[in-house]
Amino acid sequence: MVNPEESNTETTMRHVSYDRFGERDVLQVKTSDIPQPGPGQVLVRVHGAGLNPIDWKTRKGLGFAARQIENSLPWTPGYDVAGEVVEVAEDVTTLAPGDRVMGMIGFPEGGGGYASYAVAGADEFAIVPEELDLLAAGALPLAALTAWQALFEVAKLDSGQKILIHAGAGGVGHFAVQFALERGAHVVATASAANRDFLAELGVHEVIDYRTTDVAEECYGL
Repeated sequence: MVNPEESNTETTMRHVSYDRFGERDVLQVKTSDIPQPGPGQVLVRVHGAGLNPIDWKTRKGLGFAARQIENSLPWTPGYDVAGEVVEVAEDVTTLAPGDRVMGMIGFPEGGGGYASYAVAGADEFAIVPEELDLLAAGALPLAALTAWQALFEVAKLDSGQKILIHAGAGGVGHFAVQFALERGAHVVATASAANRDFLAELGVHEVIDYRTTDVAEECYGL
């Protein structure tokens, strides 16, 4: 269903595509019809799309995702997206046109984030807080989800526990330290001296400079 006030009058969109694996010169900008959401799906006008290591590795034909798409090229890459919902399928009740959303979509065969519009399952999106810019939100889903899964689904981190987070100022790391602190854990993070102040501002309890300190010795007995 479409909200008349948010009705999309465009019929075509631009998107990035490649029909073979290789270096960046295999990327092409194409024009295609805007996709329509199927059952359980929503159509999103993309404001920001994230670039992660898996994107360039897949483009080069490396890794798990490349094996899933190698027989279905050409393909539009991009798993991380943020934008505005413009249309939802009739059976979707959790989102509505106008909602600001972000998500990691269509992994591993689907993708499609490097486009003006993207279609994905409604359950692949989360609402973006008003204070968060949609362009910036496009860089959040994969890294944040990786941190969340590692901390709470695998490590089962709980309040009062201590945790060592390597590369605490990195893409996944800076989400991990914030999630762990929010959960009430005592957070120790490794980082270079240049990132010490950044981690201190986030509230990290202890920062270990891995370039000058033996991390194993420093953490022994913590």
